[in-house]
Amino acid sequence: MENQVVDAVSLGQSVMAHDMSMWGLFVQAGLVVKVIMIGLLLSSVWVWAIVFEKVFRLRKLRAQANQFEEAFWSGGSLEDLYDRIADRPKDPMAAIFVSAMREWRRSNARGVHGETMRARLQQRLERAMEVTLGREMDSVEKYMTFLASVGSTAPFVGLFGTVWGIMASFQSIAASKNTSLAVVAPGIAEALFATAIGLVAAIPAVVAYNKISSDLNRYGNRLEAFVDEFSSILSRQLDEKRD
Repeated sequence: MENQVVDAVSLGQSVMAHDMSMWGLFVQAGLVVKVIMIGLLLSSVWVWAIVFEKVFRLRKLRAQANQFEEAFWSGGSLEDLYDRIADRPKDPMAAIFVSAMREWRRSNARGVHGETMRARLQQRLERAMEVTLGREMDSVEKYMTFLASVGSTAPFVGLFGTVWGIMASFQSIAASKNTSLAVVAPGIAEALFATAIGLVAAIPAVVAYNKISSDLNRYGNRLEAFVDEFSSILSRQLDEKRD
């Protein structure tokens, strides 16, 4: 009976010696687990920074696209619109318009004669808009790969930290030859904390990636529709010149 009391007291003292708060679990973790936790926390902070940047940027881009389309379809001169925004297009849609109009003016300055030259001009205009579209979308989609990578790998990185921590716990059992909960619990708790941090980083990354990807696809489709519409307008103007 006396031995049981002594063991219970030792168990309680050992458990109390370990801080089971989140900060305590981090501080008491081994070096490898600690490095994994820090990496996952930094990834989580970067994920949220990307999410906020993408959300606000897409909102701004949609507003700018609305303003540009209002000016474009207002019935005013496209030449005047180009002169106003040629130096500093504010958004991808305006940049696409400027790239096409710049090619249009260069070709008109040299003169467009014959069906072959008109066909080549049409191809150059479409190519200029497609290149600009691709470049602008690459800029808007920047860092999306990081979101996808964190969403897919963070749980496994956290799991690696958990496995490593549990291995360290079993080594402590073997070294102390003591299988009491006081020996095993702190190490396992620290190990599982790594998995929790991995999920904290991964879940927002996955949700944000899916949502932002959907918004980017809609915005990209909007730009592609503008390319098609503007290409048709320029094609009609070429037909009118031929007539």
